[in-house]
Amino acid sequence: MRVELRRLETRDLDVVEAIEGESYPTPWSRSMFDAELRKPSSLALGAFTNEGVLAGYAFVSRYVDAWHVMNVAVAHAYRRRGIASALLERLFEITASDSRRGYTLEVRVSNTGAIQLYERLGFEARGIRRGYYTDNREDALIMWRDRAAAAPAGRAGAREADAQ
Repeated sequence: MRVELRRLETRDLDVVEAIEGESYPTPWSRSMFDAELRKPSSLALGAFTNEGVLAGYAFVSRYVDAWHVMNVAVAHAYRRRGIASALLERLFEITASDSRRGYTLEVRVSNTGAIQLYERLGFEARGIRRGYYTDNREDALIMWRDRAAAAPAGRAGAREADAQ
């Protein structure tokens, strides 16, 4: 599916909230998304259909040694079409000149689909955060992607609702 990838704006938050609510048992609040949009160290992209519908989004924040993939979600109607991959690959392109930073994220250990997608994008498991998720105390797998990692062609969650 072809989508237009562009930076998210405050006006997009109603749809972001709707996608978030259908994707996660403990969704981010509007104020959390708004704060990320306003942070100079964050980047938020949306995937828009030809009709202008927001189909998915990705939020990353820049830290001293890494870009942290904070949240990735795709609306149920648009899942399994490569949207999450396209969002993340575009984020890699935008941040490619930042040679000092790699990428990191947390993903539920039970979310095997998301883990496989991240692996296809060049991420590797490097640790566990015990009891990370507040809804059920599930562990999170910590994954890293070196900046120079070549991501094999594939599809594209942090928070990966596309693979659930």
